[in-house]
Amino acid sequence: MAHSLKDKFKYKKNQSSFKEQHLIKIKALSILYPYIKHYKHLFFLAFISLTVAAIIMLLLPIAVRHMIDQHFFNPDGISITSYFIILFFLAAILGLASSTRYHSVLTLGEKIATDLRCNIFNHIINLSPAFYDRSHSGDIISRLSSDITLIKYTIGSTVSITLRHILTIVGALSMMIITSPMLSALVLIVIPLVVLPLILLSRKVQIRTKLAQNALARANAIAHEKIIAIRTIQAFNAQSIASMQYSHLLNQYLKAAESSILSRSLLTGLTIFLISGSVITVVWIGSHNVLSGNMSQGTLGQFILYAILATGSFGQLSEIGGEFAQAAGATERLAELLEEKSSIQIPINAKKLPNPPKGSLRFDKVSFTYPSHSTNLPAINQLTFSVKSGETVAIVGPSGAGKSTIFSLLLRFYDPQKGNIYIDDINLQQADPIDIRARIAYVAQETTICSGTLRQNIAFGREIKNSELEKSAQAANAYNFIMSLKEGFDTSLGERGITLSGGQKQRIALARALLSKAPILLLDEATSALDAESERFVQIALNTIMKSCTTVIIAHRLATILKADRILVMDHGKIIEEGTHNTLIAQNGLYTRLAKLQFFS
Repeated sequence: MAHSLKDKFKYKKNQSSFKEQHLIKIKALSILYPYIKHYKHLFFLAFISLTVAAIIMLLLPIAVRHMIDQHFFNPDGISITSYFIILFFLAAILGLASSTRYHSVLTLGEKIATDLRCNIFNHIINLSPAFYDRSHSGDIISRLSSDITLIKYTIGSTVSITLRHILTIVGALSMMIITSPMLSALVLIVIPLVVLPLILLSRKVQIRTKLAQNALARANAIAHEKIIAIRTIQAFNAQSIASMQYSHLLNQYLKAAESSILSRSLLTGLTIFLISGSVITVVWIGSHNVLSGNMSQGTLGQFILYAILATGSFGQLSEIGGEFAQAAGATERLAELLEEKSSIQIPINAKKLPNPPKGSLRFDKVSFTYPSHSTNLPAINQLTFSVKSGETVAIVGPSGAGKSTIFSLLLRFYDPQKGNIYIDDINLQQADPIDIRARIAYVAQETTICSGTLRQNIAFGREIKNSELEKSAQAANAYNFIMSLKEGFDTSLGERGITLSGGQKQRIALARALLSKAPILLLDEATSALDAESERFVQIALNTIMKSCTTVIIAHRLATILKADRILVMDHGKIIEEGTHNTLIAQNGLYTRLAKLQFFS
């Protein structure tokens, strides 16, 4: 009973918000206008060729009428031949116009799809991490691929066909009125009886089509996730579970798609029946007019041909309606992406960081809770500390203590809910994130390697001299393994650097960070994936580099931070201990317990 009441409430809510939903769809479709406007020459060329083709189609019934009335009952071979010569000429123009339309609309669709992909990717790549915390990468990829492909098809085919049918319907109805006002009046009376049921049914088609699209997006998302994790899945023999999850989501899509197809099929069948029935009725009345001498055979034939053109186009529109519903759903999903706003905004009058840089850091009573977390527990709470220029500070503590959150806030991936963070005495929320990140070299615990060459992954879009590239690789102890590869720095790494070991990836990340020559260096377990020998060489290089910059190190392996100027011990988002290794050992607190686990276990 509770479920029944809930369903009724949902139904009433859906009914009351139907107009709002349609306004959203119209608003979503409006995002395509600037793209069409940009290629208006192609649009106008397609429209002109479409109009020419429609006019030629509307001339054919007139030719048929003249042949029936003037020449079938008064045979004249020469005159009939001249009609067919004219028809062949019209057919040639029709072919040329159709070819021009086809080329224009397909080119328009491809160009708009390309621009959409570029603009949407450029938009989402600049969204803050908070957006990705609550979004599934597979769903985003689905929108960039299948949704835009659907829009491309709609623009490149469906829109053109729709315009052609609309022009045909308008033209045919106009010619029907000119041909026989009386029969046309009957048609106009019947049209509302045909259209109203179709509108009501089309609503269900749109709703079910959107459900199918969302279900397919979920299936694509899970497929993307499983392919990325393929080695882990195979290592644990979890292929069957992955297949079951994907199959389950595909079955959900299939059910939604079948429901959508059923609605569209019913819509098409009802349309054809209602239109055909109305035409038959009108033709039956027209036949009596011919028999009574009130209308010529040619006039009735002309009217029937126009009626067939109009009804055929109307029937096609009902089928195309389903395609437009899919396109509207896809456009709405893209509009949702474009409407996403980054939680990190650039101030209107952004303050410039001092030049030359100092490299000092300061947290002042900073509290932060991740927006995507289900609990309201803060990741860091009333955190206050500072790092002087050139100082090396290590941050240690158990998992979940808030160490990595400090780095995320320094890089301005997020803004704190309370308190302020400063670099060189400039509040980060008053500075441009691009300027902030240009001052920071960051080595993450999980190394990101993109498809491309080693050179591209170290330079990361910057124009770098070979000598500088080699120097950074040597400092990160990556030069020897790079030169052992067949193509050296020009070696292609494949997707996510799958051909590299964890230690090799981490050394590339170190070389990338060292190449930036930033005054602040953030190391998040930067040597965790290195073997003992490589770690020793990299640590020597880091010790040299850290003398010329401010360094903050997150470390679980305490052996790597024994020489830090200060060590901050964190727990539950707060600093509970602070000092050097020796002074912290003497305090016999959390740091001492961590040290005993690592050094004396």
